Amino acid sequence: MNFPLFIARKIYGSRTNQKQVSRPAITIATIGMAIGLAVMIISVCVVLGFKHEIRNKLFGFGSHIQVMNMEQTNSFESFPVVGNDSVMSVIKEIPNVTHVQRYITKPCLLKTEKEFRGVALKGIGPEYDYSFLKDHLVEGEIPVFSDSIISNRIIISESIAKDLKIEVGDKIYCYFMGNSIRARRYVIAGIYCTHLMEFDDNLLFTDLRALVKLNGWEDDQISGFEISVKDYNTINDDFINVLHKMNGQVDRYGDTYFVCTIEQLYPSLFAWLSLLDMNVWVILILMLAVAGFTMISGLLIIILERTNMIGVLKALGATNPSIRHTFLYFATFIIGKGLIYGNLIGLGLCFLQKYFSIIHLDAQTYYVDTVPILINPFAILLLNLVTLIISVLVLIIPSFLVSHIHPAKSIRFE
Repeated sequence: MNFPLFIARKIYGSRTNQKQVSRPAITIATIGMAIGLAVMIISVCVVLGFKHEIRNKLFGFGSHIQVMNMEQTNSFESFPVVGNDSVMSVIKEIPNVTHVQRYITKPCLLKTEKEFRGVALKGIGPEYDYSFLKDHLVEGEIPVFSDSIISNRIIISESIAKDLKIEVGDKIYCYFMGNSIRARRYVIAGIYCTHLMEFDDNLLFTDLRALVKLNGWEDDQISGFEISVKDYNTINDDFINVLHKMNGQVDRYGDTYFVCTIEQLYPSLFAWLSLLDMNVWVILILMLAVAGFTMISGLLIIILERTNMIGVLKALGATNPSIRHTFLYFATFIIGKGLIYGNLIGLGLCFLQKYFSIIHLDAQTYYVDTVPILINPFAILLLNLVTLIISVLVLIIPSFLVSHIHPAKSIRFE
């Protein structure tokens, strides 16, 4: 029989004296542990959800990896590379590549009778993954483009539609600058909104073939490829695979392919997301410190209240380590109860927010209109395990107080 565990169970389950000094201390320690864990769970789920939402929006606009012309700059004016079926087949054969789609970007000026605005048109083809646009479509429909028929339909963002006071079905002129100014009339087919204003304020979607003709390119020329991979966590390895296959290759017109990741295209946004991890670490450390202090104070009160019992146990032959283990087991019961309540509170609030969107945000500031939640079972389990281990470890030193209690004096202690 585990004697310290047996005694700890008896003490924890005892209700003989409800007016014990340790009862409020145990309650406070349990509440402190529960609140600390609940705050940590909510913080982790919110930050994971926020990063997941923003990353998915960035991937929707540019996938994980892009292949473009070596001369390409950060402007929307692009240089062509060959983008025929044979090149797409080569990219699709690269391990972990799940989807490849062509694109063309071209700056233009939108003009109505009273307003005008500089934007960029993004040409997409029939192989484009429309799921992202469908998820963020607020009005109208997603036109299906083909390689055989040139379409004059476009998808604009909600912010541009409001600024220019235009709606689905309206006609709008786009002016393209170059050696001469050319105008094209487009029909608004749909309106999308992602709240990622860096893109919503600038990007429209239209037919890829129309932009090929406007640029005066050959039929097999495009701005580049957007490549989706199986797992974002392995994007660096996948990037190297694409790099070895495509980077530095020269097409039949003498243009050179260049490979980059979405993180390299938008480093400021990903650096900002990385800063969120620091906020989470600060919260975790603070909450663990609060939970640790409440447990230490609770354990000291319990030991002082049980001084008489400690003296009796020592008189009967119990060793200092066995008595320390008794109180550590007792503290573990309190920690376990706090963890249970903390999980119920933290996960309960997370599920409420996830499915009912109770708390709303200013989308102009946070890029999302409600607090996003991503519940990662592994992260929650790890958080519970680390909290339990650290909470028990910080109690080891206070438990040595029992070594200074002498049986002769403690038995008379009241």
